[in-house]
Amino acid sequence: MNRVLTYEITAEQAGTKIGDFLRRAGYSRHVIIHLKKTENGILLNGEWAYVGQFLKEGDHLEIRIIESESSEQIVPAELPLDIVYEDEDLLIINKPADMPIHPSINNYNNTLANALMWYYQQKGETFVYRCINRLDRDTTGLLIVAKNMLSGGSLSDMSKKREIQREYLAIAEGEVPQEGVIDAPIARKEESVIERCVDFEKGDRAVTHYWRLDYRNGYSLVRLKLETGRTHQIRVHMKYIGYPLTGDYLYNPDYRILDHQALHSWKLAFRHPVTGAQMQFKADPPWKLP
Repeated sequence: MNRVLTYEITAEQAGTKIGDFLRRAGYSRHVIIHLKKTENGILLNGEWAYVGQFLKEGDHLEIRIIESESSEQIVPAELPLDIVYEDEDLLIINKPADMPIHPSINNYNNTLANALMWYYQQKGETFVYRCINRLDRDTTGLLIVAKNMLSGGSLSDMSKKREIQREYLAIAEGEVPQEGVIDAPIARKEESVIERCVDFEKGDRAVTHYWRLDYRNGYSLVRLKLETGRTHQIRVHMKYIGYPLTGDYLYNPDYRILDHQALHSWKLAFRHPVTGAQMQFKADPPWKLP
């Protein structure tokens, strides 16, 4: 996967070293080192340049991010792939249920990574898999995947700073209060590798905001917004306040209306990692309140 970016240097940018210019434009130390090692990775007015060279007004700076090899040990597999949006820097995927996002010992060729590797193999392009926001295997909805190391570094930094706004929809059992905030620390459950629980002594701070949108037939449609991003946070928090998600095999294995947890990443909002433009995406859940 190759990405070429061009910059016309303004009067305000003149007198800046190329390295400083790139850092201000969001290029990480890792990306700059990669560019220095890439033949013609940095071109100034058509000629190879050092990061220590100074820029002048009217200069043409061309950056070539070249990744000639795909991610190792990810087998291409033809799987359902719902691409909501794609440009040169990122993908927005609407992930189905029963699809892990990363390969593991028991999930070798059935993941989102395998599907994307197949997609780019058919296009004849290399691809390094960089999934930015995590979703559980049976949680459906929107995910961000970076297509190059520049967008990957920028999006990862945004994620750490909580600058990517995520909202979820869920079906919970019972009549959930109209709105509220759950502020309860989450820790790994003793003697379990997978399960989490609320633990006020050992847990990490976890905060979830929720709003009930509808209620009927004993179930609530709930909108949720994360302030933190702990593993299984929504699933654990909703069980903790007495309104577990339906179909949750770990925390509420009640499959009367759905065979997996009714949790869907329905809205994403963030700045584009390269252009800075505000972006927002929505996707309706694949289920409905009964």
